[in-house]
Amino acid sequence: QVQLVESGGGLVQPGRSLTLSCAASGFTFSSYAMSWYRQAPGKERELVAEITTAGGSTKYADSVKGRFTISRDNAKNTVYLQMNSLKPEDTAVYYCNALAYYTGPPRFGSWGQGTQVTVSS
Repeated sequence: QVQLVESGGGLVQPGRSLTLSCAASGFTFSSYAMSWYRQAPGKERELVAEITTAGGSTKYADSVKGRFTISRDNAKNTVYLQMNSLKPEDTAVYYCNALAYYTGPPRFGSWGQGTQVTVSS
């Protein structure tokens, strides 16, 4: 049974940082590219960042490029999202998922509960 458990969100002021974690289980984590998505109120879920199986390549949405960093620890079955210089428009629920292949669609149809990130002064 696939499980994706996101954590690390919270309320932060603009310009501050947060690091999100996603603990994965129920599949061979090291065999899948991984991703972070987010969904803001009233908007569709959007891809934020993705990373290859060994972490050698990453890709980011233009809106977060230079501010966010995705990484993974295959020994811990965990993917991370380091978010710096946060902006109010980064406010959203953040989710992780495996990818069918790097730069491909989400692998699993069921998503975790997500972690809320709110950027506000």
